[in-house]
Amino acid sequence: MEKIFYNPIGIIRTPFNNIEGMPIQPTGAKGVKGVIEIYPEFTEGLKDLNGFSHIILLYHFHLSGDFKLHVKPFMDDELHGIFATRAPKRPNPIGFSVVKLNKIQNNIIYIENIDVLNQTPLLDIKPFVFDFDSVSKTKKGWLETNAHKAKTTKSDKRFK
Repeated sequence: MEKIFYNPIGIIRTPFNNIEGMPIQPTGAKGVKGVIEIYPEFTEGLKDLNGFSHIILLYHFHLSGDFKLHVKPFMDDELHGIFATRAPKRPNPIGFSVVKLNKIQNNIIYIENIDVLNQTPLLDIKPFVFDFDSVSKTKKGWLETNAHKAKTTKSDKRFK
């Protein structure tokens, strides 16, 4: 199979300059503001995005190193398969977050509820549409008893 390459479309700027102590999910980053600088050659792609209240950010975990197929995630003390977690050290270090879109001015997007490290390369933006992106009657797997921890659990050194 041929290699796949992605070029960032912008950079995400947040108050988090250190991995330790960061929120691990947007639900734990309520009110945290950030900005996205879209590179000039992609600015025209922002047309009509300001009509959405929330957006999905796809980004590159740029400080993520080697991965393991079994990890001990932030909200549990047991090992789980990497694909059963949202751990940042992955075979393809791609992350996603659903954030509130506050406003767009030229090539700058003002966002809220951001749980991303400062200067994270942005790969793509998609509008969040509740009718498309919400699923009812879901199962949480091993997170059934731990999902509530996402609001208060902070990142530590384990994925550095």
